[in-house]
Amino acid sequence: MPLSRRALAAAFAVCVALPLSACGSSGGDSAAADASGKVEGDITFQTWNLRANFKDYFEGLIADFEKKYPGTNVKWIDQPAEGYADKISADAAGGTLPDVVNVSPDLVAPLAKAGLALDLDKAAGKYKKEYLDGAWASHQVPGMQGTYAFPWYLNTGPLFYNKTLFKEAGLDAERPPKTYDEVFAAALKMAKETDGKVATLANVPTVEDFGRYGVELMNKEGTAFTFNDAKGVELLTKYKELYDAKALDPQALTATPESSGKKFLTGAVAMNPGSALDLGNFKKQAPNLYKNIGITDQITSTGHVNMYVMGVMVNAQTKRTPAAVAFAHYVTDAEHQMSFAKQVAIFPSTAGSLDDPYFTKEDGTDETRVRIAAAKSLKTAVNYTPVLFSEQMKTELRNEVAKALQGKESPKEALDNAVKACNTLLQQQG
Repeated sequence: MPLSRRALAAAFAVCVALPLSACGSSGGDSAAADASGKVEGDITFQTWNLRANFKDYFEGLIADFEKKYPGTNVKWIDQPAEGYADKISADAAGGTLPDVVNVSPDLVAPLAKAGLALDLDKAAGKYKKEYLDGAWASHQVPGMQGTYAFPWYLNTGPLFYNKTLFKEAGLDAERPPKTYDEVFAAALKMAKETDGKVATLANVPTVEDFGRYGVELMNKEGTAFTFNDAKGVELLTKYKELYDAKALDPQALTATPESSGKKFLTGAVAMNPGSALDLGNFKKQAPNLYKNIGITDQITSTGHVNMYVMGVMVNAQTKRTPAAVAFAHYVTDAEHQMSFAKQVAIFPSTAGSLDDPYFTKEDGTDETRVRIAAAKSLKTAVNYTPVLFSEQMKTELRNEVAKALQGKESPKEALDNAVKACNTLLQQQG
């Protein structure tokens, strides 16, 4: 997987719900939940757009597993990023879901509801202590008991800002905003000083942003969305003020993470979220920006940054439960997560791994500085995007946010409408 800004958006932030009708009957096979037998037999392992860049890594991993467990044979399948959720849906419908599947939390939810994702609390609960609490919880589904995938790699990142643009607008480039109020104040000043030519932010608020602002996104039972509360309305009202002042990029309504990244690269926007991966891109594509790059912490009102998490799920209907569980654990154990993290700028979800000198020891480079800051924040990070928040729901929220920013609806009306539409979709899911 080419872990560029585009790939991060695709691999970490995809939110596609599988139609439950495609996932067979619920309940699963209780016998399949027994992972205590001999680790043997043929299993299939599916990854999400990883073969191109990590072929040697995975082939070595599989060979080592087969050597450790004689009599096992792992067939590796890699699917392209495009249409991955549709492929899982089709496999679920056709009874051809692989034994071990690379998933994100939103892809697990409908499979778990349909009885196709093995409950690891029951089948592999002994491994729970090996992972960060927040990472293990990320593949739990509201309204259901259980955990439905091993947590695999994590990502998060800082907020980058353009020191030159800050200085030109009379802002202190060495003291970047640390709170939402400071971000909004800096954005309004930037817009005023540049006559609206330079926006500070390039994206409209997503459900993740409402979460980081401290909005209660769902009720505890997982039966209704609640992001239209007073705090949610407050955030959208602030964004409306930014939009009117041109402190929010005029094209934010149709922006993608990739297009926002390009705007930041060209100096059209002053701040942009990112990850350690981006520093290499800045150095190559925008050396002047790289020389003047500012790095600050992700803004949050909760004290917890957002994390993106990937997982490895075991098919509840596998005929080889012991082997499938053993392999899913092997892929995601501390040793193998650490080796993978040293090949690409991601972070292990295993407890203690983030204390490794690789994630704690400074060497004077920005890349290491970002890696260390991200690793520290991940210990208490939260996956704010609700597991049950589907791609359709994302679209509904985005459309309503656009209406509020354009003045077609009040922020309250827009969020009320978004919640109503999302709750209708939620009921249709199951």
